Amino acid sequence: MPYHIRQPRAMRIFIVSLLAGLFFLQLPTLAAVPAPTDTVLRVEANPAKGFHYAYFLMVPKKAPRQQPLYLLVETNNTGKLNDTLAVHERAARIMAAGPGGALGRHLAKNLGVPLLVPAFPRPAEQGNTYTHALDKDVMHAGGTLKRLDLQLLRMIEDARTQLQPLGIALQPQVLLNGFSASGTFANRFTLLHPERVRAVAGGGLNGLLMLPVAKVQGAALPYPLGTADFKQLTGTRFNARAYRAVPQFLYMGALDDNDAAPFDDAYDNAERQLIYRYLGEKMQPDRWAFCQQVYTQEQAKATFKTYSHIGHGTDMVVFNDLLAFFKAHL
Repeated sequence: MPYHIRQPRAMRIFIVSLLAGLFFLQLPTLAAVPAPTDTVLRVEANPAKGFHYAYFLMVPKKAPRQQPLYLLVETNNTGKLNDTLAVHERAARIMAAGPGGALGRHLAKNLGVPLLVPAFPRPAEQGNTYTHALDKDVMHAGGTLKRLDLQLLRMIEDARTQLQPLGIALQPQVLLNGFSASGTFANRFTLLHPERVRAVAGGGLNGLLMLPVAKVQGAALPYPLGTADFKQLTGTRFNARAYRAVPQFLYMGALDDNDAAPFDDAYDNAERQLIYRYLGEKMQPDRWAFCQQVYTQEQAKATFKTYSHIGHGTDMVVFNDLLAFFKAHL
C-alpha cells in the first residue's frame, strides 16, 4: 500500500488534545493586540500575489510581540487523491488548527512561533503529479499547479502582511517541518531555496533524500534525486554554499516499511532504476545509509537519527527531539 494512503497508528497515538480556544477571523478584521487564545487565520488564494490556493496561519497566544519571530512552515499532506479542493483545504485547516493537528501545530505552540500550512491540492485527475511531495511532475506542471515551491514563497511573504495587525513581525528565513510526503517536500524545498530556510526537520522519508550532487558513480541525477538539471529546471544554479549552512534533522523509524520508490505517483521508471541501481533497492538500511553518506561527504549540516522503536510514525520521543532541534536554532 502506498505510504500516502496510510494513517499510521503511531501518529494517531501521538496527536494529543492540547486544544486551547481557537477562533477564525475573516481578514481584514484583525485586532492589533495579542489574542487571549491561539488565533487562526484563513487567507484566500491571491493569484495577483503569486499563489493560487488558500493557506492557514496559526498564531499561538504565547507568541511574543516584541521581537521578530521565525515562521514555522509545514506543508499539507492530505494522504489521498481528490479533485475537490475543499477536501485538501479541510485537511490543511486541521493541521493548523486541530482537533489534534500536525506535528507543526504542536511545535509552533511550544516554540511560541506562528505556523503556516498551505492548502495545496492533490488532484485525482493528475494522479502521478504528487503535489504534496513536490515531485518532478509538479516542477514541470503548468496552470495553477505551476511551481508550488514559488507559490509557497509568495504565501510566506504574504504572511508578513497578514500578521502585522496582530503585532507579529517575521524573520527573513523560515523553519520547515514535515513528515512522510510533507517531509519529502521540506527536503526538496530546502535544496531549491536554501537561503530561505533557517532550519529544517523531516521524517518518514522512505530512506531517500534529494542529494546535493549532480552525479553518483558517473550517473546523472536529475530532480528530485539530485541537482543534474537544477539550472534547467529553476533558471538558477544550485546554491551549495547556502545549502551547507542549513541545519537539518532527518529521521526514520527502524521499523518503517513505507517505501514510495515502487509507486508511479512518487517516481517514474527512469527515476526508479536510478534509485535501485545507485542509491539502494533496499530502503533500510542500504538506501538510508547511502544518502547519509552523501550528505556527510558534501558537508551538509545534517543530523540523522533512526528510531529503533517505531515505524512510519512519530511519538513523544521524536517530538521532544524535534522541539529541542528547533529551539537550538531560534
